[in-house]
Amino acid sequence: MKRLLSHALAATACMLAATSGFAAEAPFKIGLITPMTGPFASTGKQHEMGARLYMEQHGDEVAGRKIQLILKDDGGVQPETTKRIAQELVVKEHVNVLAGFGLTPLAFAAAPVATQAKVPMIVMSAATLSIVERSPFIVRTSQNLPQTTAPIADWAIKNDIKKVVTLVSDYGPGHDAEKVFLKRFTDAGGTVADALRIPLQNPDFAPFLQRVRDIKPDAVFVFVPSGVGTPLMKQFADRGLKEAGIRLIGTGDMLEDDLLPSMGDEALDVITSHHYSAAHDSPENKAYVEAFSKFTNNQMRASFQSVQAYDGMHLIYEALKKAGPDATGEQLLEAMKGMQWTSPRGPVQIDADNRDIIQDIYIRRAEKVDGELYNIEFDKFEQFVGPRDILEPAK
Repeated sequence: MKRLLSHALAATACMLAATSGFAAEAPFKIGLITPMTGPFASTGKQHEMGARLYMEQHGDEVAGRKIQLILKDDGGVQPETTKRIAQELVVKEHVNVLAGFGLTPLAFAAAPVATQAKVPMIVMSAATLSIVERSPFIVRTSQNLPQTTAPIADWAIKNDIKKVVTLVSDYGPGHDAEKVFLKRFTDAGGTVADALRIPLQNPDFAPFLQRVRDIKPDAVFVFVPSGVGTPLMKQFADRGLKEAGIRLIGTGDMLEDDLLPSMGDEALDVITSHHYSAAHDSPENKAYVEAFSKFTNNQMRASFQSVQAYDGMHLIYEALKKAGPDATGEQLLEAMKGMQWTSPRGPVQIDADNRDIIQDIYIRRAEKVDGELYNIEFDKFEQFVGPRDILEPAK
């Protein structure tokens, strides 16, 4: 079966190249693979709404091509499922672009499919630094962990936090966050008393938080993927860490905007670093938040996940305009490199060399505004690339 699929992918790539002359007559298909069910379903729902909102605002035709969004649920936890879906989208649906990818193992699994079929793969969520190295056809519109982790380490050392325990989910992004925080924080004179890793699936934070309380650090640095912040906040409160004088800091994944209201006062005063907040003060974001709320019938608040998908669609649309209606996958990819625009999150650009995103990173505090919890930005790292050398081998 693997051999048959491999031959089919190769044949599809040849067919796409051979038929470019009449490609403008066919719809331009975007295969959106994202978890619509399972523990990370909030990511998929935000992805879908962000992508569909962009199409609602900008139409479903670009450069004479009808845009077709094909949504596929991969459940978010089985890489082999994501890879199978990606193969089916390329072989059976003849998609022009793959997109989505809620977690790193899923992006890793789909990368060879994009490479063999020569189809651009827009990573709208997964954040391990090395993802962009897994295929020359990957372009990221989300974030990478060195980019969002280093600023909170810098903030901590400047705000009298001298001793920290790190607590991260035990998979690629968590490992990246742990390494970057440890290096950045200790180089500046801080101490990391322990480095704890939590299972990605069905995590029970209680024993790890008890370990943190026993160590009595000034703060605990946390990375967990989007969707897991609510139980973390509850167990942090149940274990009495705040009362014990232990501060909670981390990347913004744990305080996703759409889930923040359900976390309650336990989230108040938590400091995070991230690239987006629904409270971001710009005309573009105010318009986006209002449009997103209306588009979802006031059932969802815009989060970084929706913005990453919204920006992914912008990248695809603009690349198709630039490369032309009968562009090959390679031509679309070249059009994406170096592209710049103003997003609801602020100014962004795609690095022409590594196809990763460059963006502003904000330091935020969870506060109540008109009775509702929001991540309020109070500092900024402009066009921050992040310390990639901490994780990359010397060349």
